[in-house]
Amino acid sequence: MAARDPRAELDSLLLQLLGDLEELEAKRAALNARVEEGWLSLSKARYAMGAKSVGPLQYASRMEPQVRVCTSEAQDGPQKFWMVRGGTQTPEEVGPREAAFLFTVLRRRKGLTRTPEPDPSPAPQDPLNWFGILVPHSLRQAQASFREGLQLAADMANLQIRIDWGRSQLQGLQEKLKQLEPGAP
Repeated sequence: MAARDPRAELDSLLLQLLGDLEELEAKRAALNARVEEGWLSLSKARYAMGAKSVGPLQYASRMEPQVRVCTSEAQDGPQKFWMVRGGTQTPEEVGPREAAFLFTVLRRRKGLTRTPEPDPSPAPQDPLNWFGILVPHSLRQAQASFREGLQLAADMANLQIRIDWGRSQLQGLQEKLKQLEPGAP
């Protein structure tokens, strides 16, 4: 395999970096728009339901996260973030539950009776139910806007990491080109 021309690799990396920067700027604008929409919809819901009907006094006594941020680190590349909804399981959580299920099945085969244990982490309740059954549409819009904003924030974090990784690769290529120039020390 022939080695790639460092100048062509530099040009390719620069184009990728500029594209990532442009995408990051677009996602920042979209995030700002989602957050603005969310707060505006929330204020509309407060107006429709009354200021005291939408506030911290209606929060559940025990809150469960609707979304979690997971991360993975590649050996040769940048770190990645992704969103996991509250009702889904991550690979680390699946193992022990499957073992417990298998243990329960084996006990049933042997004829031992055991009362089933409740699931330790039921699917999280929709936080909109804290504010009543028939909530205004603007409150649902606020929730959707903030959820989209969370996804955009994770995407922006991935882009920022990819940009930082690209910049470090770019600096390495620039050093390599300086060494290849005639008359370089």
